[in-house]
Amino acid sequence: MPGSRQILGIEGTAWNLSAAVFGEELISLHSNPYSPPNGGIHPREAAQHHAAVLKDVVSKALLDVDLKDISGVAFSQGPGLGPCLRTVATAARSIAIALNVPLIGVNHCVAHVEIGRHTCGCDDPIVLYASGANTQVLGFLKSRYRIFGETLDIGLGNALDKFARSRGLPHPGGPLIENYAKKGSPVNLPYTVKGMDLAFSGLMSAAKDCKAPIEDVCAGFQETAFAMCVEVTERALAHSGKNEVLLVGGVGANERLREMLLVMCEERGAEFFVPEKKFIGDNGAMIAYTGKIMLEAGQTIPVENSGVNPSYRSDDVSVLWRRDTGDISYGKANLIENGTARGAEAVVTILGDDYVVKRRLSKGYRNKELDRQLIAERTRAEARVISLARRGGVLTPIIKDVTDDSLVMENIKGDMLKLVLTDDNVFNAGILVGRLHKCGIIHGDLTTSNIIVGGKSGHVCYLIDFGLSYISSETESRGVDVHVFFQTLESTAPGHDNLAVSFSEGYKSAFVDADSVLERVLEIKQRARYLH
Repeated sequence: MPGSRQILGIEGTAWNLSAAVFGEELISLHSNPYSPPNGGIHPREAAQHHAAVLKDVVSKALLDVDLKDISGVAFSQGPGLGPCLRTVATAARSIAIALNVPLIGVNHCVAHVEIGRHTCGCDDPIVLYASGANTQVLGFLKSRYRIFGETLDIGLGNALDKFARSRGLPHPGGPLIENYAKKGSPVNLPYTVKGMDLAFSGLMSAAKDCKAPIEDVCAGFQETAFAMCVEVTERALAHSGKNEVLLVGGVGANERLREMLLVMCEERGAEFFVPEKKFIGDNGAMIAYTGKIMLEAGQTIPVENSGVNPSYRSDDVSVLWRRDTGDISYGKANLIENGTARGAEAVVTILGDDYVVKRRLSKGYRNKELDRQLIAERTRAEARVISLARRGGVLTPIIKDVTDDSLVMENIKGDMLKLVLTDDNVFNAGILVGRLHKCGIIHGDLTTSNIIVGGKSGHVCYLIDFGLSYISSETESRGVDVHVFFQTLESTAPGHDNLAVSFSEGYKSAFVDADSVLERVLEIKQRARYLH
């Protein structure tokens, strides 16, 4: 596109070395991926590969470009493998200095989101970002991509690759697992959803140890892991009131994951978007495009401050190129209307003035056997734990009747906490959770949608939706519970820092071991930052 201003982008966070030039649209894209002879990716060897092929890849990207039209050089600043990041950053600095143009440090995760938004034409989606080292559910609020939920241990792509290596399959393992899964019948494997967060290590270990035919194990791995991801995405969609879902990251090339997300969106009346395959994995185009819109917003970086960040979080990025959406608009999809409300898992219908019936919905995206199992287990667990919590002095609905998929219970009148986020209300929520943990109960889905503020004073808090709850007195389990709550505040509430303090004060007043739990919450948050 002669005469237009163009950005050179270089991606090299892990296995793929890629360069592209982006003007009004993509002009060129060239890649040379590193393929280990055996085992997984070794950071130093991958960096050596990048250094060896970098000149050739960049030269091909610039082949039909007038260097006078290059107005900036963008590079993947993180997250990723340190040696690979440093190799790419050194090259980007040299080229920017030689061309006398600005340097732009791009967050790899955010770049996946932005190329997806650009190529798909979506506006304000909930994003499922599933790649090797990263598995996150994101939403935009107040100039940042907020993390609704994420993996607490290993990224989905890495879990797939490690399982593949245990069966002697070469890297990357995901496509081979997908092919095997198409021929198999899924085996039952551990399903681990913790509120908005996920854990894949138990699933991976069980798959490694499973003696069933590899086709059936691969099918079970996919069905379980993908259902976990889709469930958390649906929960974020219901909580936020948004109506678009965008899938990005290398695992997004999997046809079964796409199919499951599409079914979920159709069931909820949301739109589903996924970029074409050349944009969904790691690629230079996403760095060049994001560098372009960052340059237009004035977000460049001096060479002396352009160090890489292997643990660069998507929620660390100030997103000045997007229009501020203001507060989350929760919509009416999960509020009582005409006697019925729909959440992520269930439909609640008012029965007269005093009772409601909560019926868990079958999910079309889930394997039928897994779906029946989860509905029955969660319905029984909810009834059992609500009774235990009430005996421990925690305000919950009173259960009247239980079936395989439904609960008839007291109608708690009030507002979801997410609609009335004041310091007093959040302080009282902290007291409520403190009492719950004192009873040895973990809620498992501790979001601001699952706390009702009501009563005569208008400040009394009730806990609802115990489908993911379980019994535990472990500091780790309590920490994950509170971490989910804080993460929900951060993803949806502009004043989340002050609200978290109010919650902590209420929590401490009700639970003697609160300090150790709150310390663990900080550890859990730091763990997520250093998964790469």
